[in-house]
Amino acid sequence: MEFSRRVVLASSSPRRREILDKLGVAFDIIPSNADENDVSGSADEIVMSLARRKAESVAKGLTGALVIGCDTLVALGDEIFGKPGSVSQAEGMLSELSGNTHRVLSGLCLIDTVTGSMRVSRDVTYVSFRKLGQDEIRAYAESGEPMDKAGAYAIQGGAGRFVSEVKGSYDNIVGFPSELFLREVRQMGILED
Repeated sequence: MEFSRRVVLASSSPRRREILDKLGVAFDIIPSNADENDVSGSADEIVMSLARRKAESVAKGLTGALVIGCDTLVALGDEIFGKPGSVSQAEGMLSELSGNTHRVLSGLCLIDTVTGSMRVSRDVTYVSFRKLGQDEIRAYAESGEPMDKAGAYAIQGGAGRFVSEVKGSYDNIVGFPSELFLREVRQMGILED
């Protein structure tokens, strides 16, 4: 997959790196130092705002690049789940997700530093969890895997067994909306298929 720009991922997320590698994208990593605090609004607004902040913070000093900013969160109704700060927070999140369908949202911001154009969008995937037992919630939370994951779970890891149904992009749940990314870069005219 060839781009007419240097591709820069404004994230150190190993999951985002893996998905871009799987797509065959050659890219560099410049982690964002954007402030992720003081963001309000709906889940949709928050993920798009954070993705934009991340991309803008990295794009400032670059020329000739396509900068990718991305942010992912989990929402159950109006409640937003970021990354848990403790094992007990992870247990609480998983208990709330148990037996319910939640949304995984990823905001995507693409900035072309050649033209100055910016595209901000988001993807949503619906994920249903079966009813979980308290022992399996505790064991998974104590495994450490949930600690750097929005919603306190990794579908590609041990939490895959919790999922009863997925509607939408699997990659989006992992942390990068690959299908949305490909649509957006094609519309920007910088992907040379």
